Amino acid sequence: MGIGIVDLLLVAVALSMDAFAVAVSSGIVSDSPNWKNIVKLAFFFGFFQFLMPVIGWLLGNGVSTYIEKIDHWVAFGLLAFIGVRMIIEAAKGGDDEKHVNDQFGTKNLFVMAVATSIDALAVGISFALAGVQIWSSSAIIGCVTFTISAIGVLIGKKVGSIFEKSAGILAGIILIGIGVKILIEHMA
Repeated sequence: MGIGIVDLLLVAVALSMDAFAVAVSSGIVSDSPNWKNIVKLAFFFGFFQFLMPVIGWLLGNGVSTYIEKIDHWVAFGLLAFIGVRMIIEAAKGGDDEKHVNDQFGTKNLFVMAVATSIDALAVGISFALAGVQIWSSSAIIGCVTFTISAIGVLIGKKVGSIFEKSAGILAGIILIGIGVKILIEHMA
């Protein structure tokens, strides 16, 4: 048993949508993301979207009920925290507004990548139950997320130049919105 390539690509795109939205918000608040930062962000998001299904697959179905009970709360908490912090920093204003919250800093990227890839952990568990070959499937998910995240930063860069001063507030609202969406999806 397994999963077809078209279905796997659809799963990969679906899993990468939260990473895409966060990448867009990072591009919005960045002065001018360079290729090094774009690749760094895309690598973090792609790597964690690769890693989480592997971890989920290794855990198998023995702990799935425990993970499913809290994964949405963890993702919501992390994204809401970052989003509120971005809104506060943007509201403070000043010329250093975009530099105070380093969107491409390793700590921020780690937190955002983990927060946006928690649902991939559950996908990994379902892959274990379905007998899906994890390494190639996770590699495809990671590569798709890498690509979509890089595109997201570039889109955010264009949108950010349009919104100027309110870009930080918009990006924070986007992150909080993603967290709320994750919470609502899991509570429905």
